[in-house]
This record gives sequence, C-alpha cells and structure tokens, in this order.
Amino acid sequence: MKDIQKKQIFMIGLAAALAFAQPAAYPPPGPSPSYPPGQLDDLVSRIALYPDPLLSQALAAATYPGEIQEAARWANQHAYLHGDPLARAIQEDQLPWDPSVQALLPFPSVLDMMARDMTWTQQIGDAFLANQNAVMDAVQRRRREAMDFGYLRSNGHLTVTSNGGYIEIVPVNPYVVPVPVYNPGVVFVRPRPGFFAGGAITFGGITLGAAFAPWGWGHTHFVWPEHRVIIADHPWDRRWDNRREYVHPYEGVRRYDRNHRPVERHERHDRDDRRK
Repeated sequence: MKDIQKKQIFMIGLAAALAFAQPAAYPPPGPSPSYPPGQLDDLVSRIALYPDPLLSQALAAATYPGEIQEAARWANQHAYLHGDPLARAIQEDQLPWDPSVQALLPFPSVLDMMARDMTWTQQIGDAFLANQNAVMDAVQRRRREAMDFGYLRSNGHLTVTSNGGYIEIVPVNPYVVPVPVYNPGVVFVRPRPGFFAGGAITFGGITLGAAFAPWGWGHTHFVWPEHRVIIADHPWDRRWDNRREYVHPYEGVRRYDRNHRPVERHERHDRDDRRK
C-alpha cells in the first residue's frame, strides 16, 4: 500500500514538474480555436494602431504566453537601461525566452500590458497561431475605422499610408519606434460633433539602434496583400499545427537553457506603478 502511495505521489510530482517546466509556452493540445470576426476585432483593438514592426513583434511574442510575465518582470527591473547597454544586458544574461519575446524587452509598457491581462495575451496568441490571415484582416478593419473617423493620420511619429486597400503604419524615424497610447472605446467609434480627433492618440518612443538587429528590429514588417509577417528577414511561419517544433531563424540570438544561466550582474530597479 505504501509503495502504491509513493508511486502516486511520484507521478503527481512528475506531472507538476513537467507542467511547470513548460507552462503555457505552447497552447494546449487539441483542435485550433476559431474566433468570429467581431471577436477578432475586439482582440486586436488594443494593438491594431501599433506601427507595423511593433505589431509584428507583439503578435509573435503572444504565441509564447508562458514566457510573457517573466519577461515583463525582467524588462521592468532593467528599464533604466537603454540602447546598446540594454542589448548587451539581454545577451549577457542569457535569457531563456524565445527571441520574439526578448524583442519586446526594450518596451516594458507593452510587456506590462500583456502580462497584466494574460487571458487576452493567450487569446490573441492562439488566434494568431490558428488563423494569421484572419487576425491581419481584423487589424485592417480596425485601422480603416480609425482612419475613416479621423483618428489615424500621419504625424511626426508615424507615416500612415493606404496601398491597395491595406493600411500601413511605419515609424517616421526607423530607429525610433513609437508606442501609441489610445482608448479603443474612442478611436474606433465615430466622434461626436466638435470632438478633436487629433488628440485621441498620444505617443511614447523607444530608440533602437543596430544592436537590436538580431531580434529583427529594422528587418520586420508585414506584406499585407500576401498576408505574410516578416520577422528578422524571414517569414513568420509558426502555426497551430507546428507550434511545438517550429524554430524561427534568427541570426545572432541564441536560445539558452533556463537551468544553466550565469548569475546576473546587472542592477535591478523595480519601477512603481506610477512610472509604468
């Protein structure tokens, strides 16, 4: 009897260890989820107006939801680092997360948004894995609404163009990636008479130099007519059916084992909520 109990305890512990070792880095097994267009519009609304390079990286990172919270914590603790020192810290710390997640470390506010609402992050990542085309179409619908209502316009931060019916948003300065801040309940709704639509979107900005090229910055965009996402000069081909074995080709970014990382030598500064 005791041997049976010991075996049961061992099996429970083993299952728990396996679950902890790979949390929700991969979506649960089973058929791919299906989201109707209206739900997809709601899911993409908080990031649809991001510039194309940032939107690409955010969608790719969301397919690794089990790594987001740890990455957000690291980004928060190292938010005092910028530019080349931040890129060196990312490399020196031998971070165990997928490069798509690491690519968002210069954007602590974006990772914080994703980490605070893991239900949303899981859903948008699953939707992107299940039907990349449908997610991209939802982004275009939202962008069209924001443009038609007068909220989405070119400005000193972003260049907004409509080519062949597809709306592209790219940074004015390729080395400065703006982070739009807006209320989806405002920018996708027709403004009331007299409302100044131009003030509904504000911007922060992150400067990225050549040191961040290994993570795809400067080499990431959408090919909207073909429904393709290009990250680090390669099509992002991670799908629901290949999500466990797919390895995106990055040049210069190693994937480290979390159990064999060096001791971190960088200071950690926790920001309070007022600074996030």
